[in-house]
Amino acid sequence: METVPDTEMVQKVTEKFTQETGIKVNIEAVNYASMHEKLVPQLLGATSSYDLIVVDNYWVGEFTDAGWLEPLDSFIKRDKFDTSVYLKSMFDMVGQVEGTTYMLPFYNYAMALIYRKDVFEDADLKSKYQAEAGKELKIPDTLEEYVNISKFITKQKGESMYGSVMMGLRPDPISVEWLNYLYSSGGDFYNGDNTLRINDDKAVKALELYVDNMKNAAPKGAAGFGFDEAFNVFAQGNAASFITYNWMLPKLQNAAESKVAGKVDIASVPGGTSLNGGWGWAIPKNAEDKEASWQYLKWIESFDAAKERALLGGSPTRKDVLADSDVLGQFPHYVKVQKILEASKMIPIIPQAPQLIEILGRELSEAVSGGKSPKDALDTVAKDVGQLK
Repeated sequence: METVPDTEMVQKVTEKFTQETGIKVNIEAVNYASMHEKLVPQLLGATSSYDLIVVDNYWVGEFTDAGWLEPLDSFIKRDKFDTSVYLKSMFDMVGQVEGTTYMLPFYNYAMALIYRKDVFEDADLKSKYQAEAGKELKIPDTLEEYVNISKFITKQKGESMYGSVMMGLRPDPISVEWLNYLYSSGGDFYNGDNTLRINDDKAVKALELYVDNMKNAAPKGAAGFGFDEAFNVFAQGNAASFITYNWMLPKLQNAAESKVAGKVDIASVPGGTSLNGGWGWAIPKNAEDKEASWQYLKWIESFDAAKERALLGGSPTRKDVLADSDVLGQFPHYVKVQKILEASKMIPIIPQAPQLIEILGRELSEAVSGGKSPKDALDTVAKDVGQLK
């Protein structure tokens, strides 16, 4: 499993499974950067050291195309496990592929706009924005308005407060951040007939807005920021907004980790369509004890265990957990998160998804640095993605 907060929640509740079944669960938590290279040799072997794995949505196309995951439908049918409880956007991404269930959704990391309530409610800023823009300062409805507001806040506050903190490190951070701009602009990778449209007018406009925001409303050096650097800027109180993973809101509301606790809230990415992301539980095809693996999988994804994880701060994928009164009492923003998840879009499920992100990150960086125009950068993405085998 990846070394993220949701893995810690799993570790905290798993002892109950051992008490109930006598089955001991050994969890290996590793850094994301090394996960793929650790997993692939295991999945290729005659047997695997792992009885269960978690699969990033990037890898779904590769792992299922290679036949590395055990189909779960016979277990689900036999034990009457109800998969309809999962949000469709999650089950379509890290659940079912072409009608076969290979995974159960583990946690979501759909992206959203996290913003400073006190900044957007500041009377002086609101007055000046009304005078300058002729409209009310509020959470924007479009990306163009978002970029304009970000630039306005940066101009008014100077280096003490940037309108937006961004993460331009290649390939993953810049790719996942920009995909929110692409999807919320009405763009996509492919047309319905699977022809590429990643370099159409909507995509080019999305990249022009992204570059504008990076250059004129983000901290100096943001083009090299990864997630941690961007998070730290926001947590220190030096940015008004941050397009990031929705599960970061509780961390930013924690006074031990953040100077802006109590001042932040969450909203949809301006334009309304964010990048979806998530992990799914899977049983390797070459696992030695698939029955024990399934017993744990259906237990950890039961309502009771999923609710307990959510109350600890985990990131739910089940509709009934997101709507639970106890969970909402502790995390009322999950009402918004569910709507964000339902409207979100994922990267294409193709075996070459990791290479696609490498290409995209490289060319987005070229556009941000000024090495290429947004149009030329996206033309190169279209050409190189079209040649993936």
